[in-house]
Amino acid sequence: MTATPEQAQLFAQTFDRLVANVSVAIVGKEHTVRLALTCLLSEGHLLLEDYPGTGKTMLAKALSKSVQGTNSRIQFTPDLLPSDVTGVTIYDQRKQEFEFHRGPVFHSILLADEINRASPKTQSALLEVMEEGRVTVDGVGHEVGKPFMVIATQNPIEQAGTYRLPEAQLDRFLMKTSIGYPDHTATVALLSAASVRDRSVAVQPVISSQVVSQLAATADRVHVDAAVLSYVTRIAEASREHEHVRLGVSVRGCLAYVRCAKTWAMTKGRNFVTPEDVKELALPVLGHRILLNAQAQFDGVSVTDVIEKLLADVAPPVARG
Repeated sequence: MTATPEQAQLFAQTFDRLVANVSVAIVGKEHTVRLALTCLLSEGHLLLEDYPGTGKTMLAKALSKSVQGTNSRIQFTPDLLPSDVTGVTIYDQRKQEFEFHRGPVFHSILLADEINRASPKTQSALLEVMEEGRVTVDGVGHEVGKPFMVIATQNPIEQAGTYRLPEAQLDRFLMKTSIGYPDHTATVALLSAASVRDRSVAVQPVISSQVVSQLAATADRVHVDAAVLSYVTRIAEASREHEHVRLGVSVRGCLAYVRCAKTWAMTKGRNFVTPEDVKELALPVLGHRILLNAQAQFDGVSVTDVIEKLLADVAPPVARG
């Protein structure tokens, strides 16, 4: 059953309250906050490629507090082990039985800081939980619960001693974006309150964790016209045929695209997806799913250039009047 216009309006109102609440901690970055919340309410994960000191940890804390959840932070390093992420089974001599000690992954919001500094084996420990919402230790599955969201970060400038994320893992992230430096006005506002070490302390709960799942279920019922689905498919197909692309958008990427567009439409108070929703989400949803070839680097072509060309070449559906 399709979500009603009344449900869409209520969703948008709740979403705006969440954006305002998180913006108490993340000043002057409303668009990034909207993307992060869209990712959370789409039950997806977020990859932030950003410079140090831009508020990534603050974003994770503010998100978890807004939904009455918990948060944890893991600093990924080359010597980090998979068990440091998922947890470990330890034998209790007093009880004479094995006990599972939960790792930091058992939280609502997990900040995986500088994820590309850990070995591929440790990075892969996140794959199962990101896709299935559980971890398997010694053959036993453990559910992490809902909501669950991984916010992973990468440093775009310091690449020494890092491991590039494989395409299969990049595809698990619903979106990729950045917070970036605040503008002049926002920076002055932050400096005027320099005595406040942790701005997330002022963030108050807006909804409960259970409501997050309910909002996600409502967003799933947003109507997507067949013409819009065809538009998404044509964009993906064009990405695979582009002269500067080595790896285009997968079917899983298309599913993620539609899922995001549904939530994005609800944030605007609509119970249906428009081609404009698809365009607005193109870069954060598709940017990390497109791999350029050597010719693109030689020609100075970026992923942003490719996506802009795709949107220019693939005609959106026209509303039937």
